[in-house]
This record gives sequence, structure tokens and C-alpha cells, in this order.
Amino acid sequence: MDGPRTSGPPSKMRPMNHGQGGPQSQWDPWKPQSQQPWTSGADDGSPDWAALAEASETRNKRRRVLFIAGGGLATVAIGTAVAMAVVSANGGDPQAGPSALPASASIPGSGSATPSFAPTSAPPPLNPADFISSAKKDTAPLGPDTLFPGKQLTMSGTVYKKGLTADTTSCASAAGGTLPKILTANGCTRLMRTTYSNGGIAVTVGVAVFDTAAQATKAKAQTDDRSIVRSLFGKGVKPFCAGAFCRSTRNAYGRYAYFTISGFTSGKNVTTKDTKVFRTGNDLAQFTANQINRRGQAQASAAANR
Repeated sequence: MDGPRTSGPPSKMRPMNHGQGGPQSQWDPWKPQSQQPWTSGADDGSPDWAALAEASETRNKRRRVLFIAGGGLATVAIGTAVAMAVVSANGGDPQAGPSALPASASIPGSGSATPSFAPTSAPPPLNPADFISSAKKDTAPLGPDTLFPGKQLTMSGTVYKKGLTADTTSCASAAGGTLPKILTANGCTRLMRTTYSNGGIAVTVGVAVFDTAAQATKAKAQTDDRSIVRSLFGKGVKPFCAGAFCRSTRNAYGRYAYFTISGFTSGKNVTTKDTKVFRTGNDLAQFTANQINRRGQAQASAAANR
């Protein structure tokens, strides 16, 4: 029987390389604790400098790719922000145009973002002023109740109650001072009047109708401070502007010349300090101009839809 064997000193074990088929630890040059790869068959403990250089280069390339990709994303964001800002500026500035846009190269995808439209042969929009400038085109129903509908109106937060209306083809009979002669000389065909009142102040609006805008404009140019329409009272409105000083206005729009006369129903004279009287006349003059304009708009819209 053999005796016990005396064991020699422990043999040195070296890490297995690829040639030996053993496992290899993952090495990362940017990780201080990772294991460095060794050369196959080399046993001198020196690192494989070629492998280190190759791994470092691979790592650097990966970082460069990530940096370039990140830069590309930033360009998209900046380009979009600029494009949106330009669009917003164009919405409020009619002078802004294509020249204000950045170069297409700085806005990725800008080529597909610009829509293209097929040419159309749509006619230009109709001008409402054309329909109220000539009797040949201004053919919609016309009367005191079409220009001044309802029983009251509100202007600048003030409610004005509607009183009597009047309509005559004898323009001179409803005018006073220097106006009758002017209306007759320029071919006035009709004069409509309506009265509104609020808080002891009343105003009569008179609308003189002509065949053309040129006639209405000429008539208005010939008026003076003594060219007035006669006040219209009754139906809850006491007589006003029969002998007292009153405030009057005059203007023209299209083939219509329109006038206002406003004052106190108490018979008191109007002075420059009576701002409510001035505001009443201005409100009704503005409302009249608005109504004439709406008349033109309605006829232009109807003609465009035919």
C-alpha cells in the first residue's frame, strides 16, 4: 500500500483566454473596476495595448454618434420654434411675407409643410359700396322700418326708444333752413324720418335718397349750419326744436345723405355744455351710417350667392 503522498506547492492558476474556451470578463476602459483583457498565449502579465486602443476608439465613435444625433434633435426644435414665430408674426403683420422666413435648410421638413393649391377662377369679392351708390343696383326694399327696425335701439350703452316715422317723396317739405333748396336742386327723390328719445332728449334722423352717390355727395357739400331736417314729434315725444336752439349733423354715404337734429323736449336751448345732446346726435348718426352699410353688405352677399 502506498504511503501518503506529499503534496507539492500549489500550482499557479492563470486566467483562461479565448484559446482555452473559458469565460472572459467584460472590460470597459471607462470603468475603473473592470478587468482588462490579456493576450492569448501571453503569460507575462502585460496588457494587450492594441485591444485597448481599439476599444477606446470604438467608445469615442459611439460618443460622437450620440453627440451628432443630439445636435440634430436640437436643430428640429429650434427650426420649428422659428417657423411658428414667423407664422404668428405673419398673422398680425400684413407686411410680413415669405422673405421673413428662415432658409428652408434650417427647418427640417419645411418642404412638406408648405401646402400647394390648384389655381381657381373665383371672382373677386363684391364691394357693398357699389350696391348703395346707384339706384340701378340698390334694389332691396327700402323704407323707414327697414333702415330703423324695431321699437328701440342701443348705442354706447344707451337705450333710445323709437317714436314716429315719416316718409315723403317731397323732400323739401320735410326740411328746413337752406336744405329744401339743396335737396331739390340735386334731385332728392325721397326723405325718410324717424325720431328717438331718451331722458328728455329727442333726435330726429332724416335720410335723403338720390339716384347716384355723386348727387348725394354734392348735396352734402352744399349744406351749411342752417341745413336741417324738421323735427318729428308725437307718439310720446313732446315737441322739440320748434323754436329753441338745437344741434344738427349732416353727412353722406353712397346715394344717401343723412341728417340729425337733436334737442330737449322741454324746449330748453342746447349749449356746448350739453354733452348728452351731442352724444345722442352722434349715436344716431353712427347708427344710420351702420344701417346703410348693412344694406350694401346684404345685397352684395345676395348677389355673390346667385
